Amino acid sequence: MSNGFSSLDWVVFLAYFLVLAISSYLFSRDKINSSREYFTSANQMPMLAVAISILATSQSAATFLGVPEFSYSHDFTFIGFYFSALLAVIFISLVFVPKFYELKVVTVYELLENRYGESAKKQAGIMFLIGRVMASGARLYIGALAISMILFLDIGFVHMILSIFILVFGALLYAYFGGVKSVILSDVIQAFTYVGAGVIVLFYLYHSLGEINVLEVLEQNNKLKFIDASFDGKFGLIGLLSGWLLLNIAAFGLDQDMTQRVLSCKNKNDASKSLILSILLTIPIVLIFLGIGALLFVHYQSSEIVQNFEGEKISVFMYYILNEMPDGLRALVTVGAIAAALSSTNSVLGAMASVTIEDLYKPYKLKQNPNSTEAHFVKASRNAVLIFAVVLSLMAIVSYFWQRYSELSLIGFALGVMAFAYTGLLGVFFSAVFTKRGSASTVPFALAGGFLTVLALQPYSFGITIGFSWQIVLGTLVSFLVMQVKKA
Repeated sequence: MSNGFSSLDWVVFLAYFLVLAISSYLFSRDKINSSREYFTSANQMPMLAVAISILATSQSAATFLGVPEFSYSHDFTFIGFYFSALLAVIFISLVFVPKFYELKVVTVYELLENRYGESAKKQAGIMFLIGRVMASGARLYIGALAISMILFLDIGFVHMILSIFILVFGALLYAYFGGVKSVILSDVIQAFTYVGAGVIVLFYLYHSLGEINVLEVLEQNNKLKFIDASFDGKFGLIGLLSGWLLLNIAAFGLDQDMTQRVLSCKNKNDASKSLILSILLTIPIVLIFLGIGALLFVHYQSSEIVQNFEGEKISVFMYYILNEMPDGLRALVTVGAIAAALSSTNSVLGAMASVTIEDLYKPYKLKQNPNSTEAHFVKASRNAVLIFAVVLSLMAIVSYFWQRYSELSLIGFALGVMAFAYTGLLGVFFSAVFTKRGSASTVPFALAGGFLTVLALQPYSFGITIGFSWQIVLGTLVSFLVMQVKKA
């Protein structure tokens, strides 16, 4: 195993954080006059910047390390997930985006308020917050796990706390002062860092293989498969056009974490273009990381490698980073992982704060005191960002202990928990947009119905084994049917 960071590594690492500090100051200099401006940048963000921000937000440290693991263990069929995402964002652009801009919403759940009343907006917002705290807290833990392994060569509690602090502090540099404008502009930096690290590793790995015929080795081991036409494959065509499609509609259209950027565009046309462009840009980037996994397969081939670090299962990419990455490149990959983690963390802080302030706190405060000023709500928005930074950090710490003392993987549950929340949201939104049925009284039952259906279909609940994409389909169907019980 490597002896940790060299002097060159530390220079690269500290230079990256210097860029973070300078850019956070530059991006946060404009005065913010209202909470709407804090959360949507007064609808002034350029389409290209928003597209890159969506791209960066959709990636995380788990993606950075996990995508190469998929192609190392399987093939390239994971790319189908993003072609499913492309269909999803086209649907969102045609169906949801025009309605969001017509209503001039700050959060996507305001559409439900227009259809079913204020309580529906609050209930959907709370469902989002519960899912996001668990999911994003777990993602923060995974990012910190990677940083601790590389920086400190262990995953002891103190070093994990330091790693969590590094990620949360970096996220707060942007999210606290400058709101969504600062987050979006910072995501452009994180995206280039993340992609740059991937490209350099890909080239380094390829050239390190020397005279080996890479394509021949991959072909012989059935690693070049891009399309899975089977019925039961994880990323088979049926799943990509059903459950995974629904999941992507929810992730890119009904999850405030992602759609906050879309709502910051100048108009609905720019918003739609930003969504579609983000996926078109993501597809070649994911292929880079799938390529890294394929090259790692060629690199190791029949070698015995132990994908374990202090009892923690690690990806093959992490194994390579810890054991074979040369000086300088190791730091570059580290900042790539940090960039992926930062872009997903700073965005979720703003998203959760926007739902809390705009959907929950602001309506309550204005009823109590109609003369409440926008300066008060801007301050409240920043306080909410701070509070959620603490909450996510605590969730990451809970994940750390849970992983060690429980047989049930909280990380697996937490990373999938947004799917539990998504099914209910999909059923309610589809009812609101495509039917005249449903009411404020059916919304909480529909949200709960989707969640409980997915929960019941987990192996640890009743021993049922069913593909994840089918869980999404059935959960959404139950939620939608519950909404149809009553006329509006």
